[in-house]
Amino acid sequence: MKSAVEELEAKGRAAKAASRRMAYLSTDIKNNALRNIADDLVARKDEILAANKKDYIKARASGMGAALLDRLMLDKSRLEGIAADTRAVAALPDPVGETFEMRTMPNGLQIGKKRVPIGVIGAIYESRPNVTVDIASLCLKSGNAIILRGGKETINSNTAIVRVIQDACKRAGMPEGCVQFIDNTDHALVDRMLKMNDVIDLIIPRGGAGLIKSVTENATMAVVSGGIGVCHTFIDKSADIQKAVDIVYNAKVQRPTVCNALDTVLVHADIARSYLPGMANELNKAKVELHCDARALAILKPNKALKLVPAVGEDWGKEFLALIAAVKVVASLDEALEHIEKYGSGHSEAIVTEDYQNAMRFLNEVDAACVYVNASTRFSDGAQFGLGAEVGISTQKLHARGPMGLKELTTYKWIILGSGQVRP
Repeated sequence: MKSAVEELEAKGRAAKAASRRMAYLSTDIKNNALRNIADDLVARKDEILAANKKDYIKARASGMGAALLDRLMLDKSRLEGIAADTRAVAALPDPVGETFEMRTMPNGLQIGKKRVPIGVIGAIYESRPNVTVDIASLCLKSGNAIILRGGKETINSNTAIVRVIQDACKRAGMPEGCVQFIDNTDHALVDRMLKMNDVIDLIIPRGGAGLIKSVTENATMAVVSGGIGVCHTFIDKSADIQKAVDIVYNAKVQRPTVCNALDTVLVHADIARSYLPGMANELNKAKVELHCDARALAILKPNKALKLVPAVGEDWGKEFLALIAAVKVVASLDEALEHIEKYGSGHSEAIVTEDYQNAMRFLNEVDAACVYVNASTRFSDGAQFGLGAEVGISTQKLHARGPMGLKELTTYKWIILGSGQVRP
């Protein structure tokens, strides 16, 4: 009987072999596989939801927090949404094989680039079974084989989902081994996976800060990390007040447990007294707890209905993942920019303003993957950006930044077409 490590290595070799065929697979075969996956997620929902219920009950009994429980939970509506995202990926243009930047040199050589798959992608992630489908569908469409390693808290959900994916791929004629799943929850296998640079070309971690730090520090292959989102919205002195109230409410309340939800509101002092009461009353409808600096607290304290807490140092730069927001009054755009530079995570930042110059300064000077003017940070999402889905949101700068879709899962090779040229 093979040991767990031997089984992992065998899956790695199978994925590598499959990736060589994936590189030149037709778009039709890949799209058929994705449509099969989407159909089967809905058709086999009872099987998937029963497995997810086991995970949810066990996780809740273990004391898992509300934010992670929300990410773990699947229902019919969420499965249908995942299936719709998968169909959207199938409908996107296939990036593989695209030639670009072609030019003819003085010696007649035609030189350019051709887009190709990366090869084998390893994904290590926590809590979110939808990630299994998102990553698999994008990898398959971009011609990559995938090795999936979810957390122990989602083992039943992921096992059921991967079974659906593998069956759908087989019916479509995809190479055997193109989707691999590590169904052993022994953490030692993650350590071994991070050293398999002979078969894995890129690792993508999705989860908490601890997981991302561990993968980044220990992987022997390239890593694209991100997902930690400390997101600010700055209300400029020229902001439309109702627009600013609506944007902050959506960014905080629409889904507070995700990485692109708002964490800190920065409010220009000139508009604080006219803006903060309306903002707080609206957020109070969702029972949002506000951690306020002294100036914001002084303005809001007379309203006894609000959930107010004096802010402490740890509130700045904190990803709350809950119905909690920090609030700070700032003297200027410059102070807001300095605060974001100090406490931001490079994920998503927004300004609400009617001042064109201030909007442009914010876009130019904020160093983040996604920078917004007059919109909610909740749009930092592959599907919302027209990518169909995403394998994650990169907060680093190489080789991808922001929501990672199909093109971010490809690289390129130089192609050179000659007619007998030799170098003099």
